[in-house]
Amino acid sequence: MTLAVALALTLAPSARADRPRHGDQPALSRALLAGAWCLLAMPAPAQAVDAPVAATDGVASAATSEALAPRQSDRFYFQTSLYTAHFHPDDEHNNSQKLVYAEWRLPQRWLEGQVLVGGSYFDNSFNQSSQFVFAGLLWRPAESMQELYLKLAAGVVHGYKGQYQDKIPFNGSGYAPAIVPAVGYCYQRVCSELVLFGTAGAMLTLGVTLP
Repeated sequence: MTLAVALALTLAPSARADRPRHGDQPALSRALLAGAWCLLAMPAPAQAVDAPVAATDGVASAATSEALAPRQSDRFYFQTSLYTAHFHPDDEHNNSQKLVYAEWRLPQRWLEGQVLVGGSYFDNSFNQSSQFVFAGLLWRPAESMQELYLKLAAGVVHGYKGQYQDKIPFNGSGYAPAIVPAVGYCYQRVCSELVLFGTAGAMLTLGVTLP
């Protein structure tokens, strides 16, 4: 029995007492006071608790922001070659490119892709030291999977000389245009790319991004 109910029973007139007469103001006052006390002591209606939902949404937003943070702050990318496969193998082919690659990802965008510039130094398929200077675009096709990206680089390659000068098209001067597509995937800041070099072959790389 609550304190309010006990007080109400104490203040209310006895059930055996006669009904209050018209002039019995003290008894009537005690009854009204007991009723008011009971109403004040009643618990407030329960309200829906939205805090856990808001907290859950906050945790999800924080997790999403944390997952996107490395992608949004990527500015520089460095990588090297791991493995090369030629589509039409030849005894003269070199499968160890010793790639040294640097890329700068700019904040500007074009054709819905992030603009990038860079350069690389490598041994070509015929063991000749070569260089590639380029500009390109990077796209992230899946909003829910920012780790996956597509890249297209276009520039000038140099280094195919002598008897191998004609192994790439438009290389009459020793400098030739080149377009190099790639698909990449990152875990945190460690990335790997599958790079296609024309119809000659493909190369697997490993690299790291820096803010």
